[in-house]
Amino acid sequence: MFVHPDEDTRTDGGFQGERAVLTGYLRDQRLTLELKCAGLDAEALARRSVEPSNLSLLGLVRHLAGVEQYWFRQVMAGQTIRRHYRSEENPAGEFTRAVADPALVADAWATWRAEVAFAEQLVADAAGLDVTGETGHDDEQMELREVLVHMVEEYARHNGHADFLRERIDGRVGQ
Repeated sequence: MFVHPDEDTRTDGGFQGERAVLTGYLRDQRLTLELKCAGLDAEALARRSVEPSNLSLLGLVRHLAGVEQYWFRQVMAGQTIRRHYRSEENPAGEFTRAVADPALVADAWATWRAEVAFAEQLVADAAGLDVTGETGHDDEQMELREVLVHMVEEYARHNGHADFLRERIDGRVGQ
């Protein structure tokens, strides 16, 4: 176990209403990512899974910062943004450039936390879960509720990856 159940800040359900359910489960998934990375130094966070994969915990933090940025800033808020960590020349930059540098790790966490804070504020301020954003694909609209479901799915998938990565680093499993 990463934390004693009495010290676990995740709620494990019990939410009332659609907005509370979606934001509550997303919050718990975000907290799970932090737990999977807790107590690791830059070298451990940047450690790759197995060749030829470039997957690392640090890469996942950087990737999820970009996912938060895309769905909440670009799609839902309609902002024109320069994507974090990736470019046309390096579309997987969040993973390929995730190296064992303490400054890079600090930047990744700060970026992720800023994107999460933006997303939480956007959702809190939204008039309803039926507000829509432009996906940028053939004028396709997406409701906020679908974005929230997608984000829960995105974190759940990557937290599964994080579980295996953490076990490979120091043998810790669970939660």
